[in-house]
Amino acid sequence: MVKKVSIAFMAVAAGVVLAAGTVPQNTATGATVEPVAAKTAFWEMYKPARGWAADLMVLSLGSNEVPGVNSDAGKFGMWTAVFVSPGRQEARTFTYSVVANGNTPKGVSAGAAQRWTGSTPQSQAFRVSDFAIDSDAAYRAALTKAGAWVKQHPDKKAALTLGSASRFSVPVWYVMWGSKTAGYSMFVNAMSGAPVIKTK
Repeated sequence: MVKKVSIAFMAVAAGVVLAAGTVPQNTATGATVEPVAAKTAFWEMYKPARGWAADLMVLSLGSNEVPGVNSDAGKFGMWTAVFVSPGRQEARTFTYSVVANGNTPKGVSAGAAQRWTGSTPQSQAFRVSDFAIDSDAAYRAALTKAGAWVKQHPDKKAALTLGSASRFSVPVWYVMWGSKTAGYSMFVNAMSGAPVIKTK
């Protein structure tokens, strides 16, 4: 049985895990595990998601911190995507992680289908082709406006979420350092890479 779900534009289904500890190593090679940009993770999740629904669209894509993997300049140890199928009226959450993390295995994992009632003004599904700008490029674009604030607050980590809402003509990256109450955030056009709105 599928469950009814309401997925907001700025929310990602999986919770953010706080970073801690040392960078894990591949015990066979001794190589450190590196974070990845959004597109690397996205296309790994897209493959099984496309097999689930031929009319696949994207609802959101968001970064997650992973213990022991240092996020850096728009690259993260875990990414979570919510895909939707208008025909099925369902949504599914997929996760890609560079390491096993608690109940999340390394690589791609998929949640069960949930009821999706369609796009809303705050959370609109968009085509895969509308996702042109990768997370590291979006981070750099946001940093051109947020640089002074970030320099003054080096302890504030960035989080990135890709989504679409009626107030924008195209999907946007939401880049936030710190929190909504104690941070700095920017929107970046996901098609052109240009900063859109400074929200704080």
